[in-house]
Amino acid sequence: MNWRQYITADPAVLVGKPVIKGTRLSVDFILGLIAQGWSEAEILRNYPGLTREQIFACAAYAQERLQDEKVFAVAS
Repeated sequence: MNWRQYITADPAVLVGKPVIKGTRLSVDFILGLIAQGWSEAEILRNYPGLTREQIFACAAYAQERLQDEKVFAVAS
């Protein structure tokens, strides 16, 4: 999936947070809905302007951003 077709970041929109193109719906907002247990159908029903591909693009964006993240164990 090429998330770049669906996701953009513009300093004039939500202070530059990544959003779904043409909306003010941020990637983290959509991922938050999924994390809360919303189904794809519920998201599409509540946000009728969205498409399935846009929801998948949010997940693909997050996956790519986290792919190179390094986590180091710290002794507690």
